[in-house]
Formats: sequence, structure tokens, C-alpha cells
Amino acid sequence: MKRRTCVVALAAALSTVASAQAPAPRAAGSPGDGSSWAQFRGNPRLTGVSTSAPPAQLKLLWKYEAGDSVDSSPAIADGAVYFGSLTGDLTSLDLSTGKVRWKYATGGSIGESSPAVAGAAVYIGDGNGVVHAVRAADGQKIWTFKTQQEVKSSPVVAGTTVLAGSYDGFLYALDAATGKLKWKFETLGPVHATPAVQSGIVFIAGCDESFRGVSLETGKEVVEIVAGANTGASPVVDGDRAYFGTFNNEVLAFDIKAKKILWRYENPDRQFPFYSSAALFGGKVIVGSRDKLVHALDAATGKAAWTFATRARVDSSPAVAGGRVYVGSNDGRLYVLDAATGQKQWEFEAGSALVSSPAVAAGKVVIGSADGVVYCFG
Repeated sequence: MKRRTCVVALAAALSTVASAQAPAPRAAGSPGDGSSWAQFRGNPRLTGVSTSAPPAQLKLLWKYEAGDSVDSSPAIADGAVYFGSLTGDLTSLDLSTGKVRWKYATGGSIGESSPAVAGAAVYIGDGNGVVHAVRAADGQKIWTFKTQQEVKSSPVVAGTTVLAGSYDGFLYALDAATGKLKWKFETLGPVHATPAVQSGIVFIAGCDESFRGVSLETGKEVVEIVAGANTGASPVVDGDRAYFGTFNNEVLAFDIKAKKILWRYENPDRQFPFYSSAALFGGKVIVGSRDKLVHALDAATGKAAWTFATRARVDSSPAVAGGRVYVGSNDGRLYVLDAATGQKQWEFEAGSALVSSPAVAAGKVVIGSADGVVYCFG
């Protein structure tokens, strides 16, 4: 069957390489204590919610010049910040000072793939289609695994398994310690979005117009719901519900148990794609759109609760902490909004597009910009 694609993929024929060995992974930081934001969207269900509340009025603590665009969203764990940039470097900074701890050269550019930290290792994908495992302590390579095309999907660690999608159309499950292939699942298009994991099921959405659930243990499909649209957004999963926006200008809610679409939302005034991945907080689905708005939708009904207007499209994915929403915009500003009302509480002008999504942990907010600057606020 011919694959449908929603974005241009790199053409690369690469083989699998696995070397060395990592310690068995453990969760970074203490569960639920807010000290870590160990992966894209903060946790395997991709809720975008932190239990650590930064100050109501943020101050710039430090900034770091990465040398090229930072589309990768930061991870925070054990007092360190991790991020990728188009230079191809996976960089680790000290969370308190912003000073460089180490750099690891992947050999390919790092786009939107964001690092995942588990125990002694950091995992990330690159534009050459390679998934890297690197020692969190010193940036030394543990292993690499090559897919057939670029990896923009952010790795997710579930137990002893690393999950990552590739533009070659496969979702890969790798042994976290060795990088050896456990299984791979073929879709009908590039796997751009980050997988969500809940109760032993891996949920993916992407360029084949379907929302799928795959067994973490076997790699066999257990759920398929036709979405009817391609998406670059990652799903947020909560019990029997899942939510994500599409390139068909809609946000969709899925009933996983009934295997059907629960509701659809479309801006009645301006139809633009939703590329941002949604946060789920307080009964609301909070998501950015290319219509320049941040939307908050009732999770049960899909009705609009509030919108907030920025000056450019919002591809950054919102993070929520302490009843506040943190989100970047292509207008070059980081916004802090009241999660209940959408009222602006604070903003910072970076001067360059913020495509990266904020990481919130240990009372701090970290985000990267298109001109290669990483900012830390607290």
C-alpha cells in the first residue's frame, strides 16, 4: 500500500547499530515531586503538567547561546537541563547556573526530537535517523540505533524500553540498556509525533490518518481509530480518552474503549492547523494553533472555554503548573496565562520565534528559541 506523507522526509538508507550497554533505567527525580521534566510533555501520558509551581512573576535567571536554532524542547532532571539544536549537539547545562556540563555531537542536526532522561542515560533522535543513548553524567555514547529516515519524534522510556518514531514509517521499541531492537510497528506514513504510553499500551498518531494503540510488550496493534486527518501533534492520553489536533484544522477527542471519535472542535472564525501538542489540566484541553490563538476546550464536550490571542502562530506546546499556562509563540514571546480564564499574567519578549515547548520543573521554566538561545526563568 502506498504511504501517505504529511511532511517532506529525508531519504537515507541506514542500518542498525547497537553497542555498549547502559544501566537499567529508572525514573529521573522522584515521581510527582516536580523536580524533573524528564521528557517531551513531562511524562509518558504527555499531559504537559508539572507539580512544581514557578514564581507568579518570573525573572530571567540565565540564558545560553547554542549556536543554531533550538526547536528541541528541553528536559530537566537531577539538576541538569538537556536539549538538542540544529548544530547537532545534545547539550547538558547546569540548571542553577546555565553553565555547560557537556556536549555530545550526534553527527546530524537535531530538529524537534526532544531528549528523554531515564536513570543514567539520555535518549534523543537526529536528522540522520539515529537514536542515541548518552550517559547523563558525562555525555559519553552508550549506544546508537539507526532507522531508515530522520527521527523528529521524541523518545519515550517505558520500563526497560525506549520508544521512538521515524519518518521511515515505523515505531521502534529498543532495549534501553543495549539499543537492541525489541520490535517495530509499521504505519502507513512517517511517524512524526511522540508516542504516549499508558497501562502497557503505546498510542501514536501521525501521517496515516489513524490513531493507534500498540502493545508495549508485543508490538501488536490493539486499537485503531480512523482520525481522517494527518497530524504532527502528539496525543495526550487520560484513561479512556485521548486528544490531539490535526492538519485538518480540528482538535479531536477519542473514546479509546469504544474506538470512536468523541467530539471535534474547529475554530468557527479562522480555520488553521493545530501543530501544537495539547496539555490536559482542570478538565480542559489547552492547545496552540496556527490561527495565532491558544485554545482551552472543555475536555468532556469540546466546547471552547477561552482563547488567548498572540501575534503569530503557536506551534509551541503549552505546559501547565500552579494553575498557570506557559507557552511560546512564533511572535517571539513566552506567555504565562491563567489556566482557568486565559487572562495574560506575564510575558517575556525573546525576539525570535519560540517553537520549542517549555519545560517546567524545580520552580523553573526553560525554553529554546529559533535564534539559538536557551532561556531559564524562575
